Amino acid sequence: MSEEARLRERICTLARSMFERGLTHGSTGNISARTADGGLLVSPTGTSFGRLDPGRLSRFDAAGRQIGGDKPTKEMPLHGAFYQTRGRTAAVVHLHSCHSVALSALPDADPEDFLPPITPYAFMQLGRVRLLPYFRPGDPAIGEAVRGLAGRRSAVMLANHGPVVAGLDLEGACNAIEELEATARLALLLRGTTPNLLTPAQVDELVRLHDIAWGDA
Repeated sequence: MSEEARLRERICTLARSMFERGLTHGSTGNISARTADGGLLVSPTGTSFGRLDPGRLSRFDAAGRQIGGDKPTKEMPLHGAFYQTRGRTAAVVHLHSCHSVALSALPDADPEDFLPPITPYAFMQLGRVRLLPYFRPGDPAIGEAVRGLAGRRSAVMLANHGPVVAGLDLEGACNAIEELEATARLALLLRGTTPNLLTPAQVDELVRLHDIAWGDA
């Protein structure tokens, strides 16, 4: 099996796993990964994460021209913005995960630091998560908003829509977006209480020890 064939299979396997565990539903969510030649494999528009076909993934060359597969997700401007502004990005995942969307709809959500410091793992995998305002799905303005961050964030939350994570590899991007959803769930479970959160000193230690500068923590 070629390297690209293995990547195609891995994209579909990871997407199906997220779908089967309820991290996205129906035909929501999209995923992309960088190929060895600098191109992209992208989930097609209107497809379910639970039923992606490796042979029908949208294929782009290094110049951004589609050279194979089905019509890509309408969120291509969003994916492209991460690849263009974060040169080390090897994969981008976007979900419509329940708890993170719910947290984004609350009026006291912090745009600069969307996730509260409940556990160390969100910082280690995501850095600070920027909450972006609502955009219509597929709106090219989403890409412009991500470009406006100038590569300083590896993860954003689209208000009333869903999280997006850029990773250094495909598995890392999937793990990180799952951590984002898990942390959002914890935040909702703890709402109305006075939990013991990580202190600024503990957060600073994580940033230093885990080199979280890539995530602009």
